[in-house]
Amino acid sequence: MLSDLYVFADSPLHRARPIVKIASLVVLCSSLFIVEGWASVAVAGILVFAGFALAGLAPRHAFVSLRPAFWILAAIFAVQVYLTDVVFAGFVVARFVVLILAAALVTLTTKTSEFVDGILSALRFAPSWVPKARIALAISLCLRFIPLVRTVLGEVREAQRARGLDRNFKAVLVPLVVRILKTADEVSQAIYSRSFD
Repeated sequence: MLSDLYVFADSPLHRARPIVKIASLVVLCSSLFIVEGWASVAVAGILVFAGFALAGLAPRHAFVSLRPAFWILAAIFAVQVYLTDVVFAGFVVARFVVLILAAALVTLTTKTSEFVDGILSALRFAPSWVPKARIALAISLCLRFIPLVRTVLGEVREAQRARGLDRNFKAVLVPLVVRILKTADEVSQAIYSRSFD
């Protein structure tokens, strides 16, 4: 389930308010596109890796976060090399790597319930007619389901690799979709059983 993505620890980053982490993620990601150049990517990368160290996360957590996106990053690199040059292709891929790791850092150090609380606190000044609870739940579920899909994809590929079917697109896609839909149904039933709406 979703809680499996959270790494239990008692670091300053785990204890930080969710709204602070979410706001920092938005600022960091926006800055990477507003401020062009290798310097911005280098600074953002140092901050992200410092965050991993501060949270007590092992290098394998970063590797696991990047592994599912490897082929996509490789494809982006190849396209950029064809359209521009190697240097710019490296810059684009490095920027995406930092974005993925930054999002993973927030996900690994924040529980789903904390996501909801953080988004609710950000919406406290919204008009009364705005469905704050629904918005908070929807955003938090989106943030948590992205790495969940990554995890399930890895499990499905491992299972199909044991059957010699890991290169069969349909053999990977169908179980992935079924498991994601099953998880979504379980989450919706859990929400419904708690009389959320």
